[in-house]
Amino acid sequence: MGLWDRLFGSGAPEGFTGGLDPEEHVAASAPSGEGWLVATPLGLWLPEQPPRRVGWHLVSKAAWDGKALTVTEAVEDEVVTGESGGTAVLLRDLRPVRYAVERPGKLTDQVHQRVTQAIRQRRRDNVVGAWFLLRKIPGRDGAVLHVRADAGADADRVRAAAAEQVTALAAGAAHWDPA
Repeated sequence: MGLWDRLFGSGAPEGFTGGLDPEEHVAASAPSGEGWLVATPLGLWLPEQPPRRVGWHLVSKAAWDGKALTVTEAVEDEVVTGESGGTAVLLRDLRPVRYAVERPGKLTDQVHQRVTQAIRQRRRDNVVGAWFLLRKIPGRDGAVLHVRADAGADADRVRAAAAEQVTALAAGAAHWDPA
């Protein structure tokens, strides 16, 4: 337990049963249904039983409509290796889940900030039909290349483009937009 937690606690709301890591602290929280949405530096805890944390690098989308936070979580489907030996992770979005929130407090700002900050650089390839994202994984050094294909995109074409992008990144020849 760190000094901050010893002095001030983790900041977890009363009744939250998620298992925070020893150095993890709560940045914002809001009640939702039978549980809590809890934002920490490592991810967003969802109000499931038991609560489950989704790392910021796996939150594809989060949208606030004034009454609910809709979260689209991604899962890692496949790892593609380029000629350089580097890798890219192909992601697949799960169905969006809507969490009703009556009093969001700072939660929605924290979610927006942390999802956005996880993206270091991004590139859209309309020919292939995919987003290429360099993302920071909470608690780890460096960045990982994530590839999120559009629905209906050709999987073989996406894999080939991911392998090419890995090689271009290793060679310093990749062209990216700042996030």
